[in-house]
Amino acid sequence: MSKRRTTIYDLATLADTSPSVVSAVMSGSWKKRRISEKTADRVFKVAEENGYSRNIQASVLRSARSNIVGMILPKYDNRYFGAIAEAFETRAREAGLFPVITCAQRDPDLEIAAARELVSYRVDAIIATGATDPDRITGICKDAGVKSFNLDLPGALAPSVLSDNEDGARTLTDILLDHCAATGRSGPLMFIGGRVADHNTAARIEGFRQAHRDRGLTEATDLILPCGYAPEKAYAALMSLKASTPQAIFVNSTITLEGVIRWLSETDRLMKGELPFVCFDWDPFGALLPGNLAMARQDVPKMMSVVFDLLSEEQNTPSKVLVPCLMERFP
Repeated sequence: MSKRRTTIYDLATLADTSPSVVSAVMSGSWKKRRISEKTADRVFKVAEENGYSRNIQASVLRSARSNIVGMILPKYDNRYFGAIAEAFETRAREAGLFPVITCAQRDPDLEIAAARELVSYRVDAIIATGATDPDRITGICKDAGVKSFNLDLPGALAPSVLSDNEDGARTLTDILLDHCAATGRSGPLMFIGGRVADHNTAARIEGFRQAHRDRGLTEATDLILPCGYAPEKAYAALMSLKASTPQAIFVNSTITLEGVIRWLSETDRLMKGELPFVCFDWDPFGALLPGNLAMARQDVPKMMSVVFDLLSEEQNTPSKVLVPCLMERFP
């Protein structure tokens, strides 16, 4: 005969507390209930000793809330999205929620499949990060009565939290232009990386152009190369460059930077630091690269804080919050 499954009533007796307290502790809502940490620790200890695990599906059926929050992530291939995933998990657990992350590889079909799967588990909310079609995801969430949020890229139907790409790009371009003026470089700047249809790239190109306009300058349009983010695409674009050689480079992501560094190295420009550059997004190794003047570090902790503040509100109305970037400058 199989051993009877331990229940919250058994745990309540063993921990000398009430079933409602055990339920709050096991669901992660004990802090909101102002249950003491000492009591929670006692319940956790008794639960572990008796092999108890919460039946999430049963809890969902009994309650309007699952205490699960999902995130759809586009990629794991750079430090930025890795930082977003880590910050999301940390904030979710602090809020007494269970975080679930799925990576959709920037594939619209995979994004929709992921949203539907998360909804089937009756998650409390879905955060779509860098989604190709965030409004379609929001539509799925609304039909299921699930809150949705957009992170990194905006949508029109749900709250959106993203970096202030235009202002960050303008600041980076100012750094390049100041350096060129101080070192007697009078040639054009290059902008490389990203996709022209991508919201963030478009905003960064506008910031790049605005910095030129602020000084009465005109950017070299043949040196604005939104060739995609992949390193090999940046490298190929530089190798086939037919325009005049730029005096400095604005690199539109750390992924694109890999291709730029390869090109600088193979053309003997890297170690000489002949072509100064800046990069939108940050990696600690960037400080070690010759010629690197600055990197725009997206404020992931602040962005995640805003998302969870919005998540705690009853309303889920469309809005857009721009979070300023942090500038990492190198001597």
